Amino acid sequence: MCGIVGVVGTREATPLLFDALRRLEYRGYDSAGIATLVNGHIERRRAEGKLDNLGEVLERRHLPGMTGIGHTRWATHGAPTEGNAHPHGTERVSIVHNGIIENHAELRAELEDQGQVFSTETDTETVAQLVDLNLKRGMAPREAAHASLARLHGAYALAMIFAGHKELMIGARHGAPLAVGFGDGEMFLGSDSLALSPLTRRIAYLADGDWAVLSRDGAEFFDMAGNTVVRDIKLSALAADAIGKDGYRHYMDKELHEHPLVIGQTLQRMIDPATRRVALPELPFDLAKVPRITITACGSAFYAGLIGRYWLEAEARIPVDADVASELRYREPPLSQGGLGLLISQSGETADTLAALRSLRAGGQHVMSVLNVPESTMARESDIVLDTIAGPEICVASTKAFTAQLSVLACLAIATGRARGTIDEAREAELVQALLDLPSRAAELFGLGDDIRAAAAIVAEARDVLYLGRGSHFPVALEGALKLKEISYIHAEAYAAGEMKHGPIALIDKSVPVVASVPSGPLFEKTASNLAEAHARGGRLLVFTDPAGAARIGRIAEKVVVLPEVHGFTSPILHSIAVQMLAYEVALLKGTDVDQPRNLAKSVTVE
Repeated sequence: MCGIVGVVGTREATPLLFDALRRLEYRGYDSAGIATLVNGHIERRRAEGKLDNLGEVLERRHLPGMTGIGHTRWATHGAPTEGNAHPHGTERVSIVHNGIIENHAELRAELEDQGQVFSTETDTETVAQLVDLNLKRGMAPREAAHASLARLHGAYALAMIFAGHKELMIGARHGAPLAVGFGDGEMFLGSDSLALSPLTRRIAYLADGDWAVLSRDGAEFFDMAGNTVVRDIKLSALAADAIGKDGYRHYMDKELHEHPLVIGQTLQRMIDPATRRVALPELPFDLAKVPRITITACGSAFYAGLIGRYWLEAEARIPVDADVASELRYREPPLSQGGLGLLISQSGETADTLAALRSLRAGGQHVMSVLNVPESTMARESDIVLDTIAGPEICVASTKAFTAQLSVLACLAIATGRARGTIDEAREAELVQALLDLPSRAAELFGLGDDIRAAAAIVAEARDVLYLGRGSHFPVALEGALKLKEISYIHAEAYAAGEMKHGPIALIDKSVPVVASVPSGPLFEKTASNLAEAHARGGRLLVFTDPAGAARIGRIAEKVVVLPEVHGFTSPILHSIAVQMLAYEVALLKGTDVDQPRNLAKSVTVE
């Protein structure tokens, strides 16, 4: 979840490293640092907090050198202080690291017994001290690095520079992403192709267990055994200007406004415009013969999977299990031979989801992933990938990637229903048309700003908020509550509306707003009854519904936000955008850091 960048070149490295770290801010961090080689020795600058703090340090204390590494840290071992900030190292070696070294305590005790002196609380310093000891023993840098990698257990992406070796950098990857960028007489390392996009579009991705030796002239790749391997150089699709705010106040604001475009682009990839039918890429298995689907993901992506479960079971009549990825493999569920593991991730690098992928494959499942990064590890390890065309999502709290995932899952449900013979051509045409109507309906939401801000003013005063929904709108409630927690720091919980009377109703009083996603349809009356129960106990009801629903529930709701009328199949997508907009407006009123909420990171590459 941290950010890594490295440069071996002909230009001063610090400005390049700092700019690349700026592009990695979206991943979430609590300290930052840069180290370079200056006249053969290692110098570094570090700072706690935001990258601007590091910028001030660099202004006071210039850091020259043409080879260097930079890092944004999200603390795992040791407090987020300047002393624990990366890069770590000794006078011989400097290292930046993403991930967790699981056997760091054991290694630290061994190294201290051999005279190595530690100065931080981090697991990362263990790697630096291990390499340093090997260098002291007379090993060359690449030998010292390779020998050290063999001792490490856990997840890591590493970049190392060495005193006295001004054109050398070593990178290594196990369980956390790392890419090598190819320039003209200069080379780059990055944990993220977005960080490298201003520097080069020519990128090679390290496979799990790879390590690479970089010089100005190129890179050599090795597997864990030390054998030379070849890694293809690919052209990244990311443009260097892909992360501007385009005049919006926050990235989240921009990405909320990109919902209609992203939904349209994703559907364009999934639907044949000539036939108006869903057109999946060629699959290496027969959907009609899949006995069961297991959906797994983390955070918002899991909630997208829950909505997908409703769609798949309703339209394709196929049994679907759904587990958060961090629990799936520990539950050790029995898996149907030939079943389908369906994984969802924005980054394609989420550690828990990637581990779940490998567990599902070991259990004899076909593996399909819904991803926004086609070059990711999950993409490479899946049998088939369904792309979300969301573009870079910079705000830590997911918005447009979520609706892109829902668009893909809706198309998958239709295609699975067709393959299994549970829907006919007329039903497919009806559902496809509902999806094609969605971008224009989503654009209409931005005309509801005054109504959503009025609801936000009520929520912003609360300490606790309840979100309610039924059926496919229960996960919408989960998504709304998560967004509110993430960016406004208000405690929020989501419940299936029918469950409220089984406990949560005890919380209801005039200080607890109840936010409900209630489209008109077969579940409307049931949900309205649950809201009436809350209203009778003093609850302040804030309701998202459509014109027909507003006419029937307005008398008990303090605030009704009337959304455009859409097909019941697609209403969860529209309502998801609305609850995200509510969270954004509440965060503005609270004055919180919308794009980089405290303690959170965008790409979670540790368990």
